[in-house]
Amino acid sequence: MGAYLVVHAERRGDDTVVEDPNLVVEFVDGWVLFKDRDLIKDNRVALAIPAAQVLRVERVDEPQAPNCPEPAPQKE
Repeated sequence: MGAYLVVHAERRGDDTVVEDPNLVVEFVDGWVLFKDRDLIKDNRVALAIPAAQVLRVERVDEPQAPNCPEPAPQKE
């Protein structure tokens, strides 16, 4: 499942998790674009956030590397 943590640049503690089985993220022309992998050919965007409002985007659904002892963030 594609799951991403969007850490806001100014609203600390008000971060957002965006998830969907087919979710992919792109960084284009000052925007963070979340798209459905099956609809990319149609260039459909599910969510768009101005990049200036985003400190970082982290993939949170992938397993941790063996040399990283910390567990991946859990959904609430």
